[in-house]
Amino acid sequence: MNVIQKKSRPRVKNEEAILNAAEEVFSELGFAGATTSLIAKRAGIPKANLHYYFPTKETLYQAILGKILSIWLHAAETFDDCDDPADALGRYIRAKMEISRSHPLGSKIWAQEIMHGAPHIQGSLETTLRDWTESRVKIIQRWVAEKKIDAIDPHYLLYMIWATTQHYADFEHQIGVLNEGRALSDEKYEDAMETVTRIIVQGIGVSGG
Repeated sequence: MNVIQKKSRPRVKNEEAILNAAEEVFSELGFAGATTSLIAKRAGIPKANLHYYFPTKETLYQAILGKILSIWLHAAETFDDCDDPADALGRYIRAKMEISRSHPLGSKIWAQEIMHGAPHIQGSLETTLRDWTESRVKIIQRWVAEKKIDAIDPHYLLYMIWATTQHYADFEHQIGVLNEGRALSDEKYEDAMETVTRIIVQGIGVSGG
């Protein structure tokens, strides 16, 4: 058992280094421009080692996209453990904005992929994302039926949340330029989260948030 644990630590460390380097390269050069040679160089490992963990550039790219999607889907578990719209949506919006701050490169890579017609993740959009979205839609529809929120199309609410929260990752540079050339401070980011949450939650007829 101890031998297995000792072997797993270097593996986890190497995979993290590869994934972090891949995020940088894919976000800068896109899928077509990125190479496993450059990614390996950024990760500080031989190219052969990279291919031991990720046989092809495609599998590595899929891993990056799968990672950010998994993080996003996990954030919406607030819908499952709370039936108060203000609390559930408020925590979801804040979680999504925190993800934009902590994982901006993954969000940018996802946006690039979608803008190119999702050639590498169309299957995931039609299965994983669609099924997950419909599960959230049913919860929002129940809130509407119970008159906890205004009568709205749940899809449009989700699209608005995604667009607004992911803006803080995908347009991070633009935000910095408009903030006197600096990234938002912790205080300003907190204010942004509170503002976005209040506008969206109150906008669907929910007090609080």
